[in-house]
Amino acid sequence: MKLVIDARYTRITHHDGISRYTAGLIEAASKVADVTMLVNDTRQLGMLPDVPYLKISGPTSVFEPFVALQVNKLNPDVVFSPMQTMGTVGRKYPVILTLHDLIYYSHPHAPKFLPLPIRAGWFLFHQVYWPQRMLLNRADAVATVSNTTAKLMRKHRLTKKHIGLVSNAPTGNFARRDQAKRPRKTLIYMGSFMEYKNAETLIRGMAHLPDYELHLLSGISEQRHAELTKLIPSGATVVFHRGVSDEEYERLLSECTALVTLSREEGYGLPLVEAMSMGTPVIATDMPIFREVAEDAALYASADDAQGFADQVRTLDEPGAWKEYSQRAVERAAHYSWEQSAQQLLELARYAADHRK
Repeated sequence: MKLVIDARYTRITHHDGISRYTAGLIEAASKVADVTMLVNDTRQLGMLPDVPYLKISGPTSVFEPFVALQVNKLNPDVVFSPMQTMGTVGRKYPVILTLHDLIYYSHPHAPKFLPLPIRAGWFLFHQVYWPQRMLLNRADAVATVSNTTAKLMRKHRLTKKHIGLVSNAPTGNFARRDQAKRPRKTLIYMGSFMEYKNAETLIRGMAHLPDYELHLLSGISEQRHAELTKLIPSGATVVFHRGVSDEEYERLLSECTALVTLSREEGYGLPLVEAMSMGTPVIATDMPIFREVAEDAALYASADDAQGFADQVRTLDEPGAWKEYSQRAVERAAHYSWEQSAQQLLELARYAADHRK
């Protein structure tokens, strides 16, 4: 199968969620299919596998509605986009569009790195469901990363098209940690600092954990840093790393007691699977998506319960508890791999090809 994958959302210096998802799928799919990727900046190639590519216009270009006219020259069997916004006017191929989650219907403010006109359009787009339906119904099939999101899509009747699962997965570079080695009393948070990510409750919870350190790994704006710094309880240790390399991320995960997140909404939660693949226990919000991803391998707390979060950290201090949850994490993470995700993509691509619009 000649499969074209849209890699234009790949970051240049470091991966975000969509970027890592795209790169992981391309690498695995290229081993079982004839893959060509689409980029709009050759600097993206440094973050992508070494496979053939076509440079075309960017996804925020005014030419995006007609991007298919550039892609048609590849004569693909199927085109896969990790987003739902890829232009389709004039296409001569089946297309799979992706919706990762419905977070922005509850939290409609776009990431601040996007241009102001894009952010304004994003906000208006997520006030009602019909624009999303228009986007998704242009596809021959729709992909999503979790059964939780698929159920929400059906609940809100977001598409008439077949919905297929193309799961996220951990990178293949993180080594399994030594379960016999005593962990440091550190807690790791990997994720953005958008309001719905709810770093606030993690920070407040440190009032009950004076012997632990909370490490916040991602890059952060000066304004958001100032807002969160004001919340640090007296006597608590909270460290802002302002971005880490993959190597430093792995090192911190290999030493810590747990990866923690009390996000109010998620489409998947890749850091959970990355941590579990190493044998690092996870403490997460008690909500359907994290229950789907981690099952009984994680400890759960309410997003608004700082004391309950701290109590779950203390659970890992109990004799034998940390090792038990470390082993559960490894076993659960084994259910996820890019090889499996690539097979899911190929299965969905065959469906799309057979049901060409």
